[in-house]
Amino acid sequence: MTPPIRSSFLMLSLLVLIGFPLRSLAEEGVIVEGAGYTLHDAESIKGHDEQQLEKDPVCDSSRKPKILRVDPDEAKPGQTITLKGENFGTRDCFRGVAFSAAGPTKIDYKFVNDTILEVTVPDIQPGMSFIDVVAGGGNARSKAFLVQPK
Repeated sequence: MTPPIRSSFLMLSLLVLIGFPLRSLAEEGVIVEGAGYTLHDAESIKGHDEQQLEKDPVCDSSRKPKILRVDPDEAKPGQTITLKGENFGTRDCFRGVAFSAAGPTKIDYKFVNDTILEVTVPDIQPGMSFIDVVAGGGNARSKAFLVQPK
């Protein structure tokens, strides 16, 4: 059974919610300051630049990356390991490497080519971790990788 004070508070809260008009803050025709490009401190797009368009990489999003092998399959922080796989894409389209046990820590890596990456094991606690590769075609996750004690 609910205590009388708590019960009264819940009933009062319900009455306030029922009687409070719920309207959309952004009604049709209302301009919300800070929306759009200015919300992100980015300048509005004004035309296009043919030279810049020629330089932009074309990333193939249909080629999903895959990690086939991690060599060696265990290492200490600071050591370099090699990821072998497929569809890592091009240097311009490759996004990065992450260790599940490292959280948002920036991982040092060298993009060798579409099938090989050289990765420095981050300074994290010893134990099992997964290695994630993010490329233009999506993400790939390795089998469990053992981070050894320093």
